Amino acid sequence: MKPDSLHQPNHNGHLLIEALRRHADTPVLSCQLTSRTGGQLSDEISRYIQASESLGAGSNSSVAVLARNRPEVLIDIAAMHIRGYRRVALHPLGSLDDHAYILEDAGVTTLLIEPTPIYVQRALTLIDRVESLRQILTFGPVPSELSNVATDIVAHAALFRSEPLVAASLPPRHVTSLVYTGGTTGCPKGVQLTAQSYFTMTTIQLAEWEWPDRPQFLSCTPLSHAGAAFVTPVMVKGGTLFLLPKFDVADVLETIEKKRITAMMLVPSMIYALLDHPDLRTRDVSSLETIYYGASAINPTRLDEAIDRFGPKFAQFYGQSEAPMAITYLPMDKHQGRRRTSCGRPTQFSRCAILGEDGEPVRQGEVGEICVRGPLLSDGYWNQPQITQDTFRDGWLHTGDLAHEDQDGYWYIVDRIKDMIVTGGFNVFPREVEDVVSEHPAVEQVCVVGTPDDKWGEAVTAVIVLRSSAHRDDGFINVLTSEIQAAVRDRKGPVHSPKRVVVMDAIPLTGLGKPDKKAIRRVLESATPAKQFANNAPCER
Repeated sequence: MKPDSLHQPNHNGHLLIEALRRHADTPVLSCQLTSRTGGQLSDEISRYIQASESLGAGSNSSVAVLARNRPEVLIDIAAMHIRGYRRVALHPLGSLDDHAYILEDAGVTTLLIEPTPIYVQRALTLIDRVESLRQILTFGPVPSELSNVATDIVAHAALFRSEPLVAASLPPRHVTSLVYTGGTTGCPKGVQLTAQSYFTMTTIQLAEWEWPDRPQFLSCTPLSHAGAAFVTPVMVKGGTLFLLPKFDVADVLETIEKKRITAMMLVPSMIYALLDHPDLRTRDVSSLETIYYGASAINPTRLDEAIDRFGPKFAQFYGQSEAPMAITYLPMDKHQGRRRTSCGRPTQFSRCAILGEDGEPVRQGEVGEICVRGPLLSDGYWNQPQITQDTFRDGWLHTGDLAHEDQDGYWYIVDRIKDMIVTGGFNVFPREVEDVVSEHPAVEQVCVVGTPDDKWGEAVTAVIVLRSSAHRDDGFINVLTSEIQAAVRDRKGPVHSPKRVVVMDAIPLTGLGKPDKKAIRRVLESATPAKQFANNAPCER
């Protein structure tokens, strides 16, 4: 044993190897008509690692993955943790320009794809456009269009004999993946997640989150993003991961019923889709014990509906790519009254604070910025030293999220600093307005943004989606607009009351399911926006 390895910390690779060994004879992965025991999955990972190394897609290489949820993607994630491979996940719904930028920025040499027509065409375009990209590996037979540049890594892996898995010795700050931010405010930034970041995240999940016994976990969010965070804890808990290629409401409800799913993770827009689907009235979802949710703010009224339908089974997590998944947690039994709008209490495994502009903690109830330090943090941004310095400064990660704390230590996010609206010299946090607007019985979804205004600088603008039962004639929407403005004025004051209420068929979402405020502003600034109404009465100040 090398002297410097004596105190080398564990990482997620160690956890996965031991979990697969302990559950060698029980199912740990199920996808459509196939399942794998821990022993079978361990053997597949072993052969996959050997194949990756032989093809130059293992250690000391930068590899991107473009695929929907499927066993090979999970196997690649396991290989990343076990051997410390640097992987770059591409969102399956991402644009060509974003994918090209990410591959160029990360210096990707190999692209792993699911060989479906849409990804084959994307791969052909990328290999011509991205100078560093040298080869394509496919999760299955190589299509004829890629015959000159691609290899079937699944078939190649079958040529190797499985060997016992061995976790690489990785320093804590070893970068195992680059997670690119959504890019809604500019070019995507590559967050450098380390072996220590992932291990700390998993430790917090196992120690502080509520889990069913041997969770039967439905993975219907992309493994390319937050869905991957549940792979290690589910396997450590002796559970089974049920993979769906994508989020389809009917398929999700059918799988919950037939597989007796006990846990799942959803973003708020997925929860709304479940609530509005007719199959929810006929499917048996009683097996569910825990529904984790996060990634964006949830409509409190719709959360109440979800709790009424599914029961008190919802648990909220809050994090960001730079401090993944586990900054705060709101348990299932704390979703009553006003506290259901909280993001929970901060984790005990990192140091978290709400700081003012002077860098000092704000007083209880005052708004400040959520800041984090400790082993959960990423190692900054790839090729972005100035942005890294600006974000990780004075010994803290500055999240850009504003919040306040109540007397019991629960935190309440009021908004992103960059989304704050300055109207007539006053600060308005969109989320506070959204919480009031969402209570109107005709409103299904709401997103509040600031739009340019000659008089006020920015005008508070509420974009809403109506419930299916609501009227859509101009008279009704005029009345609705007045009611929304009055409700916000009564609860938050005249400054917060929307100058405009805009009705849309759907709120644009990013690839991660978050409201795309950049896209919303573009629509509002277009010559023919959606139906909108404004109360032009002077606003009291």
